[in-house]
Amino acid sequence: RLILEGRGVFACISPWNFPLAIFSGQITAALAAGNTVIAKPAEQTPRIAAAAIDLMHRAGIPNNVVQLVFGDGQIGHMITTHPHIAGVAFTGSTDVARIINRTLAAKDGPIIPFIAETGGQNTMIVDSTALPEQVVADVLSSGFDSAGQRCSALRVLYLQSDIADKTIAMLKGAMDDLRVGNP
Repeated sequence: RLILEGRGVFACISPWNFPLAIFSGQITAALAAGNTVIAKPAEQTPRIAAAAIDLMHRAGIPNNVVQLVFGDGQIGHMITTHPHIAGVAFTGSTDVARIINRTLAAKDGPIIPFIAETGGQNTMIVDSTALPEQVVADVLSSGFDSAGQRCSALRVLYLQSDIADKTIAMLKGAMDDLRVGNP
């Protein structure tokens, strides 16, 4: 017999680089699955998190269902080691994800779900059917929008050999014209 129900208290630990989208996405997913939430934003973004939680409470989510906690990694460690935490959603560095994973694995009791979104090497593979102008626009957008601080930012570009020279020349020209300001 399969029964779908909430697990209990979920810790949602979010990063600084998408302080509203990821923060609120983790929380709403945990709530939709029937859990309560302790939300810990990055220490750099407490005001955005507080405003989001205020809006959630004013929209009708009870205060005791979503709690907001501020602090650094030590606070995050205290949350993830707490015996009543039934799951963790984390977005951030791979190193911190490994620490959380080890912490949860060392706890006695049932296996605790751990949802981790960490940085990666995002790749674009381009074949000869692609329009070089569109490739260049997409490379610049993916690599440099948001000051390149998205986990989904382009890091590696593979070009089919018969279009590589033309596309690289266009990309060099576009990057020569690119002006990146203060992020």
